Amino acid sequence: MVTLDTLVSLAKRRGFVYPSSEIYGGLANVYDYGPLGVELLRNIRDLWWKEYVTKRQNIVGLETAIFMHPNVWKASGHVAGFSDPMVDDVENHKRYRADHVIADWCTENNKEVPDTDNMTLEMLDQFIISNHITTTDGNAFGKTRNFNLMFKTKLGSVENDAEDLYLRAETAQGMYVDFKNILDSTRLQVPFGVAQQGRVFRNEITKGKFLFRMLEFQQMEIQYFFNGKEWKKMFEQWRLELENWYQNILNINKSKLKWKPHTKLIFYAKAAEDLTYTFPWGADEVTGLHYRTDYDLSTHAKHSAKKLEYRDPLTSEVYVPHVLETTWGLDRNFFMILDNAYYEEEGRIILKLPFNLAPYKVAVFPLVSNKEDLVKKASEVFKNISKTYMTYWDDRGNIGKRYRYQDEVGTPLCVTIDYQTLTDDTVTVRNRDTMAQERVTITNLTSYIMAHE
Repeated sequence: MVTLDTLVSLAKRRGFVYPSSEIYGGLANVYDYGPLGVELLRNIRDLWWKEYVTKRQNIVGLETAIFMHPNVWKASGHVAGFSDPMVDDVENHKRYRADHVIADWCTENNKEVPDTDNMTLEMLDQFIISNHITTTDGNAFGKTRNFNLMFKTKLGSVENDAEDLYLRAETAQGMYVDFKNILDSTRLQVPFGVAQQGRVFRNEITKGKFLFRMLEFQQMEIQYFFNGKEWKKMFEQWRLELENWYQNILNINKSKLKWKPHTKLIFYAKAAEDLTYTFPWGADEVTGLHYRTDYDLSTHAKHSAKKLEYRDPLTSEVYVPHVLETTWGLDRNFFMILDNAYYEEEGRIILKLPFNLAPYKVAVFPLVSNKEDLVKKASEVFKNISKTYMTYWDDRGNIGKRYRYQDEVGTPLCVTIDYQTLTDDTVTVRNRDTMAQERVTITNLTSYIMAHE
């Protein structure tokens, strides 16, 4: 199994991910996506959108603002209750999540991890004290208290007179408050879904694990509105949809995927499960599936004094639709894809990315860079292929090193223009995974690549 440090090193070395503002020392758990990273991200987003919006008759897209009226977050309960248990080092004031402190201590000492979700702040304190748990610096912990995860700012030019405003902590609320607009402006009928991709912000207490837990991250979500009488059928249907996404579309190793039902359900939920992937440190969530009943629309209807109902055109039944939420962490999926694709064999590192995810589908090389006729021919090949596929140009160094670089960044095919090309219009095409090489005519090159998609 590849280590976390190995993946982090590869991601930076090959331009997938950089620490943000690194020349100033960086900012903990804030990252920038490099030239290859943005291409992989775009491929994931586009593939997801095609699968869940383009191909569907009853799922539409939405893009809501990062800022919303503060009452949205008060109504949803985020302002009052979106928090984690926080505990500080009494000497240097480093901040930790109390439940993670307990879980880490239990793991290190081969003890059973208690159900911290059902422990009060006092119970968390008692566990830490009775087991003499100290901070990573060997100091005592202070009292545990709740810490709100929402980033708050001010709307207005004078701070004292300004109104509190929040960076969104999830994309879901925007879809709930736009429910009536969507229903009124389209010809959709329940059941239907609303899909959204976007950035969210959480002031996480515990940071770490590279892209897995960040202050600013990206979500892809579908809120599916339906008649609550059918919830069990809908839940199972979307469970299968998620399995298909990971196993058949992303080609994730099935043995590393596992469903984990929530042991504690929030009061309004009837069912919730996470699909986990085995990362270098163990299994962690990459996707959540939650049946939220009619709580979200009912709550916003109550606080806004607006009706968020649906009238069935066949039965005339009027009801508040229930919601099945599916949420993907885009950054976590990105990280999972890198981990799943990483291989070391025969002295080389390979990212065996599926063709549809690879940042570059093809790399084009002139055999040498100081022969004008080779470079000119290679440029023509590049120009032709790049009309259809994201293509990488490289004319530096020996061919072996160029191949190794493309293996590391996951490029499926490399095309070399050599001296034979000038006589018979054929090129050498080299396969990333097998290293097999074939001569292909330039006129057939695009169809050859298409056959390897």
